[in-house]
Amino acid sequence: MGVILFIKKYTAVAIAAAIAFPCAPAMANDVMIEANAARAHDRWGGELGIGYTLTAGRFALRPIVGAFIYKGDNDRYYEDTFSNGQTRCRDSQTGQFAKDSECDDTAVKAYGKIEATYSIPHFAEIGGGVRFSSDKVRPYGTVGLPLGPRFSIKGNAGPKYYALGIKAGF
Repeated sequence: MGVILFIKKYTAVAIAAAIAFPCAPAMANDVMIEANAARAHDRWGGELGIGYTLTAGRFALRPIVGAFIYKGDNDRYYEDTFSNGQTRCRDSQTGQFAKDSECDDTAVKAYGKIEATYSIPHFAEIGGGVRFSSDKVRPYGTVGLPLGPRFSIKGNAGPKYYALGIKAGF
């Protein structure tokens, strides 16, 4: 199982490198950020990422790294509200009061993506990508609609992965 996952992961990287290498001299470069509402790992959350856009004509190759932020599943701590309206964090196993930070159930998972797209001027950017996270490789399709010269609204959809958000280039 591990060998198959290794092959899947690095096959996508090799294909992307093979596409990028012949085009390297003609490429313009652009740093980009993304902020998405997303469904990944069977959970809703948000993606914050940064990438680098390599372009050749209307084609673009975009490696991206980021963090998927979501509500974790640690139910040990909870907020207890008293009759006077005051709220305190409490440990459900011991009944003891706990630091308020223990009740923050935010979890973060790193991800990496690589996208290959084609731009239709003043209309859309369409293409596909692969998302790597927690030993899972998820292919997806992507569509971006320009909101201005450096901003676009973007959607991604694939098996067990959906995202909608904003992409900004710098």
